[in-house]
Amino acid sequence: MNVLSIPTWIIHVSSVIEWIAAIWLIWTYGELTGNRTWWGLSLAMLPALVSAMCACTWHYFDNPQSLEWLVTLQATMTLVGNFTLWAAAVWIWRSAKSAHQGINSVANQPIKSER
Repeated sequence: MNVLSIPTWIIHVSSVIEWIAAIWLIWTYGELTGNRTWWGLSLAMLPALVSAMCACTWHYFDNPQSLEWLVTLQATMTLVGNFTLWAAAVWIWRSAKSAHQGINSVANQPIKSER
């Protein structure tokens, strides 16, 4: 018998699948818009995926002491993932801010008539 119940496994596995789907959807959005900052976000999500897979692997083998290093790797990937997601969010924010300022500067210029 495994350490985790079937409903808990369903939550673990579906969360990993949802995260993979989110990465793919965000990457696709970046391709459709031509905005590379969204590709950055999808790549920044990978450490959190590694973290989740570490947890699932450790639980799958019933949390053995010999795989305790997976717990450390999971914690490390969670920390790294938090920073990469923060950096991607800042990159998206700066990109949107500069695009918005560019639109405003064009909109605020007087219209030149050709005479």
